[in-house]
This record gives sequence, C-alpha cells and structure tokens, in this order.
Amino acid sequence: MAFEVKLGQDLRLRQQLVMTPQLQQAIKILQLSLPELETVIQSELERNPMLEPLDSSPSEITNTALNDEELHPNGEATASNDGELTASESPAEAEANGSDPWEPTPMETATTAVASEPHDAAVEIKENNQLDKIDWREYVENYSNNWQEGAFSEPADEDRPTLENTLTRKNSLEDHVMWQLRMSSLPASDQKIGAALIYNLNGAGYLEVSVEELAAQIETPGAEVERVLACIQRFDPPGVGARNLRECLSIQLKTLGMEESLAARIVANHLEMLEKHRYAEIAKALDVSLEMVGQALKVIALLEPKPGRDYGGQEPVYVVPDVFIQKVGTEFLVHLNEDAVPRLRLASYYQRVLNDGAVTTETRDYLQERLRSARWLVKSIYQRQQTIFKVARSIIKFQHEFFEHGVSRLKPLVLKDVADDIGMHESTISRATANKYAHTPQGIFELKFFFTSGVKASDGEDVSAETVKEKIRAMVIDEQHDAPLSDQAIAEVLRSQNINIARRTVAKYREALGILPSARRKQLGAYGARIKQNGSK
Repeated sequence: MAFEVKLGQDLRLRQQLVMTPQLQQAIKILQLSLPELETVIQSELERNPMLEPLDSSPSEITNTALNDEELHPNGEATASNDGELTASESPAEAEANGSDPWEPTPMETATTAVASEPHDAAVEIKENNQLDKIDWREYVENYSNNWQEGAFSEPADEDRPTLENTLTRKNSLEDHVMWQLRMSSLPASDQKIGAALIYNLNGAGYLEVSVEELAAQIETPGAEVERVLACIQRFDPPGVGARNLRECLSIQLKTLGMEESLAARIVANHLEMLEKHRYAEIAKALDVSLEMVGQALKVIALLEPKPGRDYGGQEPVYVVPDVFIQKVGTEFLVHLNEDAVPRLRLASYYQRVLNDGAVTTETRDYLQERLRSARWLVKSIYQRQQTIFKVARSIIKFQHEFFEHGVSRLKPLVLKDVADDIGMHESTISRATANKYAHTPQGIFELKFFFTSGVKASDGEDVSAETVKEKIRAMVIDEQHDAPLSDQAIAEVLRSQNINIARRTVAKYREALGILPSARRKQLGAYGARIKQNGSK
C-alpha cells in the first residue's frame, strides 16, 4: 500500500481573544493595592523618560503654565478637544456631564497614587490589678513552643553596600545574639556550637530543635551542647534559647534573682493550674495565702513570653483606604482617595524633542514607544479608579442598611450581583475588591467584606453570616458568667429570631470568632466582659 504526501493551503476565518500586553497591564493594575500601585508607578518613572511626577511647588506650576502656553497659545491646555474632564470639574459634575473624572486629557496630568504618611499607632498600657484580668489560658496556649521560623541570615561581605549607602535596619534577634557570642570569652569550639544553636532559634527566641538532634547534626556530645546552651540562655534578651514557656519564664526569674521565689515555684510546678485559674488550689499546694499567690502572679504577668518580640520580624502594614464613603444628608457618597494616588504628567521637554524634526529616527521611535507606554499606564490607572468607584457605589446600593446601622444589618451579597449591576464580569469585580479598603461611617473594611454568604431565615429572607456572627458575639457578651450559653442554646435563640441555623454551624462561627466553648467560659468566668473590653469580634 503506497502513501502519498501532498502540500496545500487551507484558509479559514476565525475569531480569537488575545490578551494584549496592554490588557494584561490593565488587569494587573486593577488588582494591586495602593502601596503596590505606588511601587509600580515609581518603577515606571525610573525607566520611562516621558513620565514625571507632578510637583505642586509654585515654581514648577509656573514652569508648567509657561510650557502649556507655548504648546497651546489659544488657551486649550486645560481642556481636551473631545469633551473629556477638565481639571476644575468634580467627579459628580463630570458624571452629570457624561465625562469621567479619571480620564486623562492630552498634554495634561493624570491621577496615579502616593500613599500618605501613616499615623503612629497609639500604644495603650494597662495595669493588671486583679487576677481575673489575666487570661492565663491564652497566655500559655499562645506562647507555647510551636513558633514559626523567623531567623535572618547575615549578608556576605562582598554583598555589603558602601558605608555612605548603608541604611539603618531593624536588628534581628540572630544578629543580636551572635554579636554577644562573638564578644564572649568562649573558645572557638564552643562558639561553633553556639552559632549552631543561634541559627536554630525562631523569631520568638525559642530553640526549635532538641539538644540531642542538634548534637547529632554537628557531631558533638550532648553534654557540650547543653553547656553552651546554658551560656546562651544568659544572653540578652532574658529567656532567649529556652525550649518551652516554663523554661523561658524560669530563666527570666533567675536573671532577676528570684529563682527561689514563690513565682518561680508556681512556674516550675503549677503552670497548668495557673492556666485554669485555680488560684486556691495553688495556694493550698504551696501552703501560702491567696494574697501571696496574687502578688506572685503579678510578677509572672510582667515577664516576656516572647523574648525575641522586639527583634526582627516584619514591619507593620498600614491600610490606606481606596475610597471614602460619607453620609451627606440622607445619601451616602463615594469619594476616591485622590491624595493616596501619585500624580503623573507627560514630560514637556521630551514632547518637544519628539516634535523636533532634527532628531534621529531611532530616538523618535524610542520616544514614541515610551509615550505609548505612558499613556497606557495612565489609562490603566484611570480604569482602575473608575472600576473601584463603580463597585463602591454598587455596594452602597446593596448594603445601605449596613452603612446606616452596622454589621447587624449586613445582607448576603455575591460578586455576580454587583457584576450584573454595573455591567462587568465577576472576575473584574473580584480583582477590583481584592486588597482594596473603604473608609465608612462604621469603620474601615476591605471591599470583599461586603460579599458574604447567607443563612436562611424563617420569613424567607437570607441573613448574612457576618450578621449571625455578630449576634453570637453579643449573646456571649451579655450571658451570665456562671451559666454561659451552649451552642445548642445559642442556636435555639437564633431560631426564635427567625434564623434557622444548626448547632454545628454555631460552633463553626463561634470558633471563627475566637470564642471558647461554654464549659471553658464557665471555668474562666467573666469571659464575655473580657471580650467586650478587648473589643474582639
């Protein structure tokens, strides 16, 4: 049987959706938070000569006005020829005129984002004058030996910047303890063991591996590792190198010269009773008065369960709202956070260079390509702001009761509802609400907070899961301390309020709120009062 190979052409007409680089850029910018957007803009400013930040200084404004006068002698610099928004129009006026407040005009500035300087957070110091104010269970559970790794490695000498270019940084726990090890009089062999111990400390200052395991890794007798570990445990901060909470607190008491005190005896032998608030049993076991136990517990409460807390770690992340929702009269209005978006403009100098006939073709092509990139960046930022503005207005429409009365009136909402309302795809709404925040009369919330699942009510209306959680939290706050409500009792109360919910669902919501079971709340006592005082939700 013979085979024959033929060459031919087959012409077909078909449609295909292609993600252009410009579309990919617009999608990327849409899902960025304000700090991330600022980083992208700064990077573009460094590599694109056609873009420059808008300086509001008087001299810069004067120069800009002169350049605009040269380019537009007839006074057309402040308005576009196609009816786009002028600089003097407000968003509401622009919408009424059929234009958009975020559309850039030719040869004019466009809005992009500079994060405002965050305010310093207020530090509140409270004295524990009563034993019930100390949640020993939370103290023990949260400060167990299951810490996350938080060590930082030291850069190599060749990677270090020059002295004049060196910026200060927060000293890590590893650096701090290694400095003390190098300054100690330990021999080189012990310093090698000490370095291995320090490299196995986590961010909280605890030793994450056992002495036996580490001794096997570095092929050193366990007794030698124990001896060097005892030396490291005398370093600063007190408690560093401990293997568990009990050892950490004991080291700190020893540093204070209180190794034989009542507090040290409680830590060594009765930490479990302390967790369960069994103060009377501790007093009976140690044959001391309850008042003496109270004084010892105040000392323990002043100890640091995380010795490495002040070293290393990530810097706090400050939330910058993308939109402000304010009530004016009977309506809620949306204002975009224009101050948090860097302002850009096209560089007048390079525009004149581009129009100069004497420049080479290569230079002209490069500037035209940079100009297209700059315009696409501004257009993408404009589309981002426009989408967030529309999403925020749609959320107000669906969650009007929330803005009036709070979480208790939050309604179930899904992405499809907002997408259908503003005529966009669900994926676009998802990107527009990711890492975006709104400043509302009820507080600052992520836009995704307003999208929540629902629980069926007896009257046929769905109730938001966040509303149910708020009701559960309110019940726990107001419950009797000696007779806390069980999950089944909470479910029955919610059913009486026309909210059909199972006991398992109540337990899931309670755990999500960080509320202990009724049996544990009864043991701790005044649990609801502490929830109210701490403001936990």
